[in-house]
Amino acid sequence: MAPVIEVHGLRKSYGDLEAVRGIDLEVSSGEVFALLGPNGAGKTTTVEILEGFRSRTAGEASVLGHDPARHERALRERIGIVLQSTGVDPFLKVRETVDLYAGYYPHPRPVDEVLEVVGLTEKRDVRVQRLSGGQQRRLDVAIALVGDAELLFLDEPTTGFDPGARRNAWEIVRNLTALGKTVFLTTHYMDEAENLANRVAVIARGEIVAEGPPRTLTARAVGQTKVRVRVGGPGLPSVLDPAAQVGDGVLELVTQEPTRVLHELTGWALETGRELEGLEVTRPTLEDVYLELTGGEAGSE
Repeated sequence: MAPVIEVHGLRKSYGDLEAVRGIDLEVSSGEVFALLGPNGAGKTTTVEILEGFRSRTAGEASVLGHDPARHERALRERIGIVLQSTGVDPFLKVRETVDLYAGYYPHPRPVDEVLEVVGLTEKRDVRVQRLSGGQQRRLDVAIALVGDAELLFLDEPTTGFDPGARRNAWEIVRNLTALGKTVFLTTHYMDEAENLANRVAVIARGEIVAEGPPRTLTARAVGQTKVRVRVGGPGLPSVLDPAAQVGDGVLELVTQEPTRVLHELTGWALETGRELEGLEVTRPTLEDVYLELTGGEAGSE
C-alpha cells in the first residue's frame, strides 16, 4: 500500500532564510503521525505545504497521490483540516453548522454519526456561541470529519485545554483511527504525542533530527534514568556515593543501571532496618529526548 503522505527533499525559502531544509517524510495509512518542533523550526511551513496553502521552493510532496501545490478538488474532498483557531457562525446550532459543511462534500458522513464520534450528541441543538472552549474544539473536529476525509491534519488541537478536555480530545483521535482515518498531528505537548502517535518526527532548524515510534526515541536517552530517595539517619549505601543533593535531604542519582542501583538500595535498607522515603525512579520521556534534540530552543515562526 502506497504511503498516504510522501515527502522527498522538501525545501522552502523566504528570501535568504531557508525555513525547511530538504526533509523526507512518509506517513502510512491508518496511523497517527506527530510532527514535533519548537516555534520557528519549520513545522507550520511543512504542514501548510502538505495542506496546499503554501508553495514549496524545491523537492517533492505527494498527499493521497496528489501534488498539494496543484490545489485539485479531488484532493480537497479527501482531507480534513483542524486549524489552531477557526471561525464559524456563532448563531447557528451545532447540528446546523456540521450540516452546512457536509454540503460541501460529495459523499459526507451522516451528521448525527459525526456528532456521536466527537461527543456532541447532547449539544446538537445548542448554539455555537454557548459551547465551552473544549466543545467548540470538538465542533472543529466534527467539521473536518463530516466530509468523510481519509486524512486529517490536526494543528495543535488541544492548545488551551484543561486536563479533562485534553483527555477527551485524545479519545476523539482514537475514535478517528478506529474509523480507519490517518491523522497528521502537530503538538507542543510531549505526553500527547506519546499517548497518541504511532510515530513521531522531530524537526529543528528546518531539518528532521529524529524519527520513529515514541518508545524507540526515548530508548536513545541512555544514562538518563533518575533515582531519587531520602535516607533518614547517618550513613549512606555505597551506591549513593555519586548522588547529588537536591534539597530537603533528597539524593538524586543518574544511572545507566537502575535495576542494579535499586537492588543495592533495597538490600541495604533491609539489612540496616532503614526506610527509603520518597523513592522515585524516573525513566527518560519523549520530552527529555525532544529537549536534547532541539536544545530547548524557542523562537517565533
